[in-house]
Amino acid sequence: MSRAFVKESDGAEGQDLPELLVSPHRNLVTPAGLRQTEATVERLQTALSAARAAEDRAGVARIQRDLRYWSGRQRTAEVVKASAATGAVRFGATVALQKQDGKHVRYRIVGEDEADPAHGKISYVSPIARLLIGAAVGDVVTLADGAAKILEIR
Repeated sequence: MSRAFVKESDGAEGQDLPELLVSPHRNLVTPAGLRQTEATVERLQTALSAARAAEDRAGVARIQRDLRYWSGRQRTAEVVKASAATGAVRFGATVALQKQDGKHVRYRIVGEDEADPAHGKISYVSPIARLLIGAAVGDVVTLADGAAKILEIR
């Protein structure tokens, strides 16, 4: 039988859940990203207490797994504070671009766990961030959907 049609365990049957994958990249975070991680750890600790009180074995297993991941990310976080403007795109910077079709887009380069592309926050290891880091205002970068000119770096 193909593995595509086999239900993965959620831990309810007493089976161990697979660990969440940890990125091989440095765990760079902005100060806001560290606060986000700390809040996630606190939320999970509260949820773990509630799951234990409810004797929810599957919930306890899932939350413990998530707590191991986020506690590890908190422990290994390397906070990168905003630096003085250097004229080049760097970690933590917000970059305004103008695409060939005239549309403007804005990206903030952040850590992997704080990335939220729908809100313009991209991971520093993403292909777009890798193209942008080190570039300056006026530079043109080639994105997947065409060229874009850097208008502003904050």
